[in-house]
Amino acid sequence: MGCIKNTVKKIFLVLIFVFVFFFNATVSAQTGVVKSIPKQETLEAVVSRVIEEKKIEVMQKKQLYQKLELEVTKGTLVGEKIIIENGNIPLVNQQKYQVDDKVMVSMSKNIDGNTRYYISDHIRRDSLMILFFIFVILTVVIAKIRGLMSLLGMGLSFLIIFFFILPRILSGADPVGTAILGSLIIIPVSFFLSHGFNKKTFVAIGGTMIALVITGILANIFVEGAHLTGFASEEAGFLQVAKQGVINIKGLLLAGIIIGVLGVLDDITISQSAIVFQLKEANKRLDIDELYKMAMKVGQDHISSMVNTLVLVYTGAALPLLLLFINNPLPFSQVINYEIIAEEIIRTLVGSIGLILAVPVTTFIATFIASKKE
Repeated sequence: MGCIKNTVKKIFLVLIFVFVFFFNATVSAQTGVVKSIPKQETLEAVVSRVIEEKKIEVMQKKQLYQKLELEVTKGTLVGEKIIIENGNIPLVNQQKYQVDDKVMVSMSKNIDGNTRYYISDHIRRDSLMILFFIFVILTVVIAKIRGLMSLLGMGLSFLIIFFFILPRILSGADPVGTAILGSLIIIPVSFFLSHGFNKKTFVAIGGTMIALVITGILANIFVEGAHLTGFASEEAGFLQVAKQGVINIKGLLLAGIIIGVLGVLDDITISQSAIVFQLKEANKRLDIDELYKMAMKVGQDHISSMVNTLVLVYTGAALPLLLLFINNPLPFSQVINYEIIAEEIIRTLVGSIGLILAVPVTTFIATFIASKKE
């Protein structure tokens, strides 16, 4: 028990160190003395006054025009007030701003020395932080110590992703190998923190790793078989240009599938493992065949509900994309042949197959260990 406490303390100190590091970096950026205004900068500001608001005609289309007074809250002009016109150019998504709205402002200097400002986006940090604290509070209040430990595991997973997996991929390392190596670190640490050091957790780790290997093999076979390039998204194209071909985009697609399925495997494998050990504890006389069949009956319900859940989750994430093709005059057989569609289909089906196979694999391992124990 003392060993576990020491481990938790170390992880907690690491998380505090990272938080303090980023906090200090942010404060330093805000309080640093800037002697000259750069040619381009992103400021943060709050709308202090709506000077004028009316409808105007832009490119033969009526749209809202606003003249706003903003007070800069972050940047080289902090404390100063600037005037910005909103709606004087045609935009697809016209925004209406109100007093006290927090916004991002892009500032740039022309060749003639004139400074131009325009609102680039809303500041959303406050909403994100409130939602995050609600999530943390509910997790700790309802799940208690297990919830706290799972939050620590989540924090550690983020550290591994952002300080190990992503930097290695950006430096040109193989995305698939990096994702697998990172997963081998994430799986035991997050599982032990969330579920404790016990046979149930060890079985879940084994089932997860086997299912992850199967998922990786299937992903590689069908990504190659479907001749996917990984360039279906705009982000992949931008990344390829920015990094001048250093990153293997097809490998990045495979790595994304592996990491994506990893999070759901936790729920599948730990549930099946727990079911087996609970059944065995409730009835010590169950032999290995009976135990496996009883656990798989629960696992079958788990699979049926999970498949429906995955379809709805992926549909929700790709809803704008699906709407683009719903009224397409091309036949369905041609629509699904587009790489952007085929990539999502393969991602969904490969991940689902890995999750489905995790149920019998984990159940078998747990049944074998539980029966051997007796």
